[in-house]
Amino acid sequence: MKLIKDIFKYRELLKNNVKKEVRGRYKNSILGVMWTFLNPLLQIAVYAMIFPYILKQQQPHYLIFVCVGLIPWSFFTTTIIQSTNTIIGNANIVKKVYFPREILPLSVVLSGAINFLIAAIIIIAFCIGGGKGITWHIVIFPVILLLQMVLQLAISFVLAAVTVYIRDIEHFVQIVLMLMFYATPIVYSTATLDASTKTAQFMKQIILLNPMTTIIEGYRSIFYTQTLPDFKSIGIWYIVSMVLLVVGWLIFKKLQKGFAEEL
Repeated sequence: MKLIKDIFKYRELLKNNVKKEVRGRYKNSILGVMWTFLNPLLQIAVYAMIFPYILKQQQPHYLIFVCVGLIPWSFFTTTIIQSTNTIIGNANIVKKVYFPREILPLSVVLSGAINFLIAAIIIIAFCIGGGKGITWHIVIFPVILLLQMVLQLAISFVLAAVTVYIRDIEHFVQIVLMLMFYATPIVYSTATLDASTKTAQFMKQIILLNPMTTIIEGYRSIFYTQTLPDFKSIGIWYIVSMVLLVVGWLIFKKLQKGFAEEL
């Protein structure tokens, strides 16, 4: 595929862009990269103190439970939000220099993955400190990570391109992500979902159809329950995500023709 050849040809630009995204995230910050650890730790502390009382759940090792859900979710939200601004934020080079525009959303996803891998040290530390340890199931980690990256790249292609034409998309995305937080089993378990009424059953189905549910449950299988994940759901979402990636790229390819004029 020509796209892959072009990206390989401009791999130095991709590498430099990823470095810029990683470093730029904490530019002019006193604590710098330490925020990669501090930000999720502070969020975990707040959720671990508040949600057990709100939800009235007695989830064993709740600190680890929340940690395994919240850190992948932060990777998802950060990447999605940054992708909305990736073309607009690089308007000068987009208008003046030729390069595969796909490099910009790809850089956002790759830099987010690097930050996620750094933050994953927190998950490992909590598992070891909480007495669970790390088992051989960690070898499945790249499978779940790759699925998340493919899904995020598919979404990023669409958002990066559409936001050039409709600037309000960025604000809309933030609202959707806020709603998605509660439709994703980050602070609660899918096993505890109520299904006693038709409304509750409908909401449960929405949560189970959420791709981030499969992804976070996959991470939980590796680190929290230390069992094999649901490979059937993972396989289905791999197929869906690959289809979405192709569709997302085609939309991006179609819309990029007008980037220079819109910027």
